[in-house]
Amino acid sequence: MKWYEALFADYAEGYDKESFTRGTAGECDFFESEIDGDRSVPILDIGCGTGRHAIEMARRGYKVTGVDLSPSQIDRARAKAAAAGVAPDFRVADARALPFGPEFGLAVMICEGAFPLMETDEMNFEILRGAARILRPRGTLVMTTLNGLFPLHRSVGRFENESKGESEAATEAHDFDLMTFRMRSRLKARDDHGRAIEIDCDERWYIPSELTWLLKQAGFASAGIFGARLGAFSRSDRLTPDDFEMLAVALKP
Repeated sequence: MKWYEALFADYAEGYDKESFTRGTAGECDFFESEIDGDRSVPILDIGCGTGRHAIEMARRGYKVTGVDLSPSQIDRARAKAAAAGVAPDFRVADARALPFGPEFGLAVMICEGAFPLMETDEMNFEILRGAARILRPRGTLVMTTLNGLFPLHRSVGRFENESKGESEAATEAHDFDLMTFRMRSRLKARDDHGRAIEIDCDERWYIPSELTWLLKQAGFASAGIFGARLGAFSRSDRLTPDDFEMLAVALKP
């Protein structure tokens, strides 16, 4: 079992307590602005987790499909949607092999939703190619990913542990490889049954020019890179080495 499969096998409730889940409404405001509030635009949430963005967009009147590799995350997403009185189409699916044709006008992939968790650059690239494939002509991808400039400038471990949420998950023993831009670390948390878990994580950090090139190679005509502010995405925010994540907006020709 891969580390990301092991982590999310029984960590749906804990995930919802993490600090990075607090910006959902503001992030959805940005999604709406990118499609001019057109509720006829179908949306795909790739790596949707427990469905926070998909549910919020469904509340606002959009038709949303959410996919995630983790059955437990999808189960919680469906339960949360039912409680909220909305019905996004949640499915267990692999982001490297999305089971759709070019039927969406907007795809979102937020907070390392699949990309860049994969073991190889080729697998991560397949996720971008899939996102391009499922979009209609002139469709838009909005995504965030780890900013490779950050670990060159700051301590990742200190940042993550200072900003952790109520779940009390903590990371330690960070090892950043300058040759591959991969970060290996150990995450300690408790699963949804209160059992202690330790997961050895291995994530790929990308620099802005690299991500722009990958998006264009994947089939996008243009790609803008910005700083990713929690709950306040904006094209006005210039990316800096102090941004833990970067925001990318890519347009399909």
